[in-house]
Amino acid sequence: MMRVKIEESSCLNPEKSLNLEWLETNGLGGYASSTILNCNTRKYHGLLVANLETPRGRHVLLSRLEDSVKVKGQESYLSCCQYPGVFIPEGQHFLTSFQLNECPRFVYETDHIRIRKAVMMVQGENCILVRYDVERCPASCILTLKPLLAYRGYHALSVQNPCLCSETRGIRNGFIMEPYDGMPSICIQTNLRSQFLPSPVWYNHFEYEMERERGYDWQEDLFMPGIFEIPVRIGSTVIVSASLSACRGPLKKKWEAEATRRTHEIRDVENIAEGYEHEEDRMHVRDLILSGRQFLIKTPSGRPTIIAGYHWFTDWGRDTLISLPGLAFCGGRPEEGISILVSLGKHEKKGLLPNYFSDHVEENAYNTVDTSLLYFWAVQQMLKYTGAAEIIRKEIWPVLKRILRHYMEGTLFNIGMNENGLLRAGDEKTHLTWMDATVNGKPVTPRWGHAVEINALWFNAVCFAGKLARRFDEPEFHFHELINRIKKSFVDTFWIEGEDYLGDVYCNGSLDRSVRPNQIVAVSLPYSPLTPDQWPGVVNKVMRELLTPFGLRTLSPEDVKYEGRYGGDGPTRDAAYHQGTVWPWLLAQFGEAYLRVAEDKTAARTFLLDGLRFLVRQHMPTAGIGFISEIFDGAPPHRPNGCIAQAWSSAGLIRLYSLLNEKV
Repeated sequence: MMRVKIEESSCLNPEKSLNLEWLETNGLGGYASSTILNCNTRKYHGLLVANLETPRGRHVLLSRLEDSVKVKGQESYLSCCQYPGVFIPEGQHFLTSFQLNECPRFVYETDHIRIRKAVMMVQGENCILVRYDVERCPASCILTLKPLLAYRGYHALSVQNPCLCSETRGIRNGFIMEPYDGMPSICIQTNLRSQFLPSPVWYNHFEYEMERERGYDWQEDLFMPGIFEIPVRIGSTVIVSASLSACRGPLKKKWEAEATRRTHEIRDVENIAEGYEHEEDRMHVRDLILSGRQFLIKTPSGRPTIIAGYHWFTDWGRDTLISLPGLAFCGGRPEEGISILVSLGKHEKKGLLPNYFSDHVEENAYNTVDTSLLYFWAVQQMLKYTGAAEIIRKEIWPVLKRILRHYMEGTLFNIGMNENGLLRAGDEKTHLTWMDATVNGKPVTPRWGHAVEINALWFNAVCFAGKLARRFDEPEFHFHELINRIKKSFVDTFWIEGEDYLGDVYCNGSLDRSVRPNQIVAVSLPYSPLTPDQWPGVVNKVMRELLTPFGLRTLSPEDVKYEGRYGGDGPTRDAAYHQGTVWPWLLAQFGEAYLRVAEDKTAARTFLLDGLRFLVRQHMPTAGIGFISEIFDGAPPHRPNGCIAQAWSSAGLIRLYSLLNEKV
């Protein structure tokens, strides 16, 4: 099964190949990642990035393997790196093909050598396997491997450190070492007989171009404990493992076991995709679900959750809830979805759910107004796709009731219900909605007061609670009068008569009339505070000014505050983050609303399917190969940016595909 193939012309073009990144994950929040040239361009790249319990968080342990083949004194490199002013090896690139199949695969070829290389992380383990299959080589050929260690938090960079313990202890076909107290050991082994030559040395000033472009520190020192030399010949298969402890049993069996697991998973996903009529849709759904499953993890403590994005995001409450229906319920993992919802509900505090989970539990952030409201929506999706009403009654309904009481009575961050039934939140200094970028501590898009999507979510939550209350026979939460009050107040506050769309934020007696995508939520939710004759105005406004082939802009290009390009240093990027930048996850909300208002449902489905096919076809072979990026430029050609793999981007497309495949 081939998901993506990068041809030789792109592989040999550094301008292209250094912007094509692969990603492997292990279901624990750890990963391996680099460019297809295996030249690290980010501090987040690494061959073994482990999500640890002690010390807590992700750590780049093994940065890279410098691998090369020696033939008669000549060395051909299978990876490269950048030092100040020069690439090593300079002018030599032997990568002729990259494929994303069940794992990333590389083909290297010279006049005398042809080697296939593949990289796989083992599910549920902090273990990376690198495989070399030698298809052509002279009689005397040596595969040389130089492991380069970083041993630092993934947001940091390492510098030459005299405290590092360089001592290695030999084990069968490899070594084990403990570079620092308080950090795990690392064990590197080979399946074939190899010679490890201890030769501890620091390599200084590796450069990461992407970090320089993003305005961060971008030079790093890495430690090499020694060199592996492995004699190979035609037909040799070399498997190298890097893990936190010695691997038990033959490495080839470990590789085969993981490959078999992946084959079964691919078949399971293909069975889901079989429900789609067109072959292209079946391939796209298969690939989206397979990449989407990389975000479903268990933390080192065993808590089920969703990683918001690779490389640098952790598990965020808002992102988890937006992503969960697509990744879990539409992606064939309903049990995991239910477990995540139940687990997340246990972290409710004064009606709020965590915005993000810190590496330090006591620092979990509750600074969001929409996460708790999105919890209602995610539970609605759970009920729709699983029908698990009894689990909701026992495990989740008590949490929903606590959220409602706190929101009605008032809770942290000035979150509370007004007399007119609308929900207010925040002040000049807070950023409680998903448009939360700040520059110099000041919100770029101030949205305190009464935000349109927050009140649409609030209306939906109250309506859904009323439905559950009737089902569970709890009259206290029927809310008939409150529902009507919210509906009237919502229209009176946000509806712009004559222009037929919704303002974005009402604050201090004034309505911000900026054209933003938040208004689409008022049409896409199961319970809408608008009347059906108002829906088309909102959808048409969003379609005319915000819709692009890759998602919805966050601000109309006609607005003086619009920023069509996302780039530069941190403050410059943050200033554009929600001021025109395109977000793919919003396509699901738009598609749901568009279907709702369409008179010709068949034509609407065709329009949306054509858009989905174009996006996946165009984007999956670029940026994070096989994944959907976090954001795109607002202006054409809509360059991808942000995280190379974002959970709610994948989830939104999966859910929209599922919606379009539902039988009417």
